[in-house]
Amino acid sequence: MWSRRDVLQAGVSAAGLLTVGSNSIGKTPANDSLESLARARGMHFGTALGGRGLADTGYTGLIAAQCGIIVPENELKMPFVQRAPGEFQFDRADKLLEFAESHSLLMRGHCLLWHHPRWVPRWLATYDFGSDPRKSAEDLLNTHIDKTTAHYGKRISSWDVVNEAVDNITGEMRETELSKAMGSADAVIEAAFLSARTALPDAELVYNDYMSWEKEDAPHRDGVLRLLERLRKKNIPVDALGLQSHIGSGNTDGSATRHFDARDERAWRRFLTEVTGMGYSLLITEFDVHDAPLPADIPARDKQVAALGRDYLDVTLDFRQVNAVLAWGLADNHSWLQGRTPRADKLPKRPTPYDDHYQPKPLREAIAAAFRAAPRRHPKKPVGKPA
Repeated sequence: MWSRRDVLQAGVSAAGLLTVGSNSIGKTPANDSLESLARARGMHFGTALGGRGLADTGYTGLIAAQCGIIVPENELKMPFVQRAPGEFQFDRADKLLEFAESHSLLMRGHCLLWHHPRWVPRWLATYDFGSDPRKSAEDLLNTHIDKTTAHYGKRISSWDVVNEAVDNITGEMRETELSKAMGSADAVIEAAFLSARTALPDAELVYNDYMSWEKEDAPHRDGVLRLLERLRKKNIPVDALGLQSHIGSGNTDGSATRHFDARDERAWRRFLTEVTGMGYSLLITEFDVHDAPLPADIPARDKQVAALGRDYLDVTLDFRQVNAVLAWGLADNHSWLQGRTPRADKLPKRPTPYDDHYQPKPLREAIAAAFRAAPRRHPKKPVGKPA
């Protein structure tokens, strides 16, 4: 959760960003950066950043000029931090935090547990949980959370504690080696949040998932709602829901043929109303607009991407509980979507606010316009506090 000091610190960042780098890439008036526009409404704007992006000075200059917050792409995920049982490596994430702090940016933590059978550490498949598998699995999880959060302490004050625990097709809970050992996915999730709260009494603790407003996502939304209801009834310390917001062609293997604008706006508003009605805050954590089925013509494609992005943000930011908007990549050449489900014409995708040369695209103005139009968050409510 962001303190008043955090918000002021990010404000210093936005005011001084124009001095970053030796060229004009990404430069805008200080009061017109995406971070400053978001902050004027009580939010933060940021992006995911990984090692490849960190090595690109043009890209980091753009991030410093436009953002108030970053989040590691992969560098804090369990398979990267704990490549073997009990062996912790934080050097890659440390470099990202050093970059953030050197430019007065905040950094979110993503994620303490990716509860998906493909994305837990491979060594868990052969891990010996012994005669008391539940206790052994819980101890393993607690140790991972304790060591990771202790390494960063108060330098990171918002964490995705659990990521993608609900199956996107069925809406049922996913099974992993941890849930098999502990008896259920709910037991794993509850233990993770309780452990995180003990380690981080003042941090914003987030459940993050990629359910969205597409009609096909109804089972996924329903499954997430059921999970959040169970967690609230048990007083599990979850502060917020992270809305990944991979819209357009979505976040599925069939995205190349999936209808670009398959929205169900009424269902999305109802979903967000139910989530916030339970007392959860909201974050847009991984925003992009997948353009796989759109025509090759760049102006036409960019126009449709911007229009859909603006519509989605207008609806979602209408909920004052949203305290941050993060893109999953700020420029097209650093988007994860370039290596996923290629377009039929093999052309590069254009899912982000900036092009390969770090020049703004229509989606950038759509985001800016959505921030300008968004209702102000309560002035006395610190950004990131639970609703």
